[in-house]
This record gives sequence, C-alpha cells and structure tokens, in this order.
Amino acid sequence: MEFALSEEQGELAATVRAVLTKQADPAAVRSAIAAEEGYDPALWSTLCEQVGVAALAIPEEYDGAGATFFETAIVLEELGRSLAPTPLLASAIAAEALLAGGTEEAKARLLPRIAAGEIATIAVGDGPVLDGDRAVIVLALDGDDLLEVTGAAATWAESMDQTIRLAHLDRAGATTTVVGDGAAARTRAELVGPAAAAALAVGLCDRALRMTVDYSKERVQFGRPIGSFQALKHRMAEMLARLEIGRSASWAASYALATDAAGAEVLTRTAASYCLEAAAHLAGECVQLHGGIAITWEHDAHLVFKRAHALGQLFGAPHHHRAAITV
Repeated sequence: MEFALSEEQGELAATVRAVLTKQADPAAVRSAIAAEEGYDPALWSTLCEQVGVAALAIPEEYDGAGATFFETAIVLEELGRSLAPTPLLASAIAAEALLAGGTEEAKARLLPRIAAGEIATIAVGDGPVLDGDRAVIVLALDGDDLLEVTGAAATWAESMDQTIRLAHLDRAGATTTVVGDGAAARTRAELVGPAAAAALAVGLCDRALRMTVDYSKERVQFGRPIGSFQALKHRMAEMLARLEIGRSASWAASYALATDAAGAEVLTRTAASYCLEAAAHLAGECVQLHGGIAITWEHDAHLVFKRAHALGQLFGAPHHHRAAITV
C-alpha cells in the first residue's frame, strides 16, 4: 500500500513552501507578529490569490477549488513549519462548519467570500475566538442553531503564542441571524479543529527537527560537531521517529474527515493526542539541544516552544482527546 501524497498534492505543498520561503522567513514572521494586524496581509493575499488556500475545501458551486479538507491540511502543515501567522485556521474551521450545517442561502452567500480570502471565524464556546478581532464573517454556535453574528465588539486577547490570534467577542449589542443547524456544524467544527491543530503540529515538529539537525552540524565542541556524538544522534533519531508517526496519524485523520470515512473521530482524536504531545517533546528537545542560545528572545526556538504548547491547549489537551475515545 502506498501512503503518500499524490502528484498534485505534492505540487501544492511545494508551491506553498516556495511562497513561505520567499515571504515568510524568520524576519518576516517576527514583523508580522509585531504588526497591528498580527499577520502579513500581503502574504495572505498571495496565498489566496495565487494558490487559493482559502478556497481548497470549498465546492466549485460556491466559487471554491473543489478539493477537500485533506488539501487544506497539507497547507496547514506547511504553515506550521514556517510559523507564519495567517487566518487560514479560523477560516477553514468556519467554512467546514458552514458546509456541514449551513442553509443553502447562507452557503451561497458566505462561502464565496471565504474562498476569496475574507477572514471568517466561528465561536464554539464562551472562550476566546480565533481571529475574532479581524474576521469579517463571524459565526457562532448557540444550542441547536448556527448563527451569523454582525456587529459584535471584539477585544484582542493576549496569548502566549503570538502567531495565533485570539479575541474576546461581546455579542451584547450584536445582531444574530440563524443560518443553519448548530448540531451538525458543531460536530464538524469539533473534529476539524483538532485535525487542523495536528497538521500544524506536524509542520512544527519538522521545523524543530530541521533546526536542531542543522545546528548540530555547525556547533563544534571538543573539536568536532556535536551532531557526531552518539547520545545526540539517538535523541534526534527519536525526534524523526515521532515526526513521521505524527505525520502518518495526521494524514489518516485528515483523509478520514475529507471522505467522511467510518472511524473519523477516533482517527482525529488519536492524531491530535499524538501530534500535540510530539510537538511539545520536539520543541523541548530543540531548546535543549541548542543549549543556552535557544532560550534567548533573538532565537526562533522560543517561537517553536510557544506554538507547541499553545496548540496543545487550543482545541483540548492530548489527554482530553484520549479520554473522548476511551470512555
């Protein structure tokens, strides 16, 4: 059995990686974090207009690319590797929830806008909302209803990971309109979120491993590169093993969600549990194997560390996902 990306999927990954290499190097990522918007609008425009990342999982009848969530997960993995802050995570979850539970009128009106790159988000609970202060399309779940929210007051919520934007929404003076079935939308959103986080975590693991291996080839101690020491080789080999297992789990979950396969929830919870723990482990190893340099603000290892632990809380901690499928 071949378990690999198709030629078209490989080209998608390569294209996104090329764009990110050019427009989202470490300096650009830091600039985007410091910007008022919290991301680089020029990069987002390039990804949407030239690659169509926001349109991938949206059907052609709604001006989308007609691909699946699996292709979106491929892009998320690349974004996880680069650490570039973008609104794709929030928009992808909102689009999937709308596809699952939205009325035909709502889908016809909102999905083309999301496909074109307008930022969307969905409030699943009472906590902070992804990209809540910069989304122009805001959905919310309220009991059995999927709502469109207009005019909510959004306040940026400071978080440990500056590459993932959160905001508090005050809907006291907002206008809400029922646009679909909240139960169906919730079921989809509560699976797509962890699967997306797993994809981001896999990309992050790849970033942590590559940073560590590159450093181990350059750093010289006792007259030779530290990567030649057997103890460090073993630790980096374990990092690679965890990365590859996580990638397999993430792909399996994303494919199951894309095809509505049986067992999609078990695969998704398993992938989230494993990939999030792997990201935390690899981030820690990245810091440790870089020595003292990795704890400085100037080094990118602290961004890797923050992203890993933020992903581990965003849609539930790893042990929560395990508990959801073992009861």
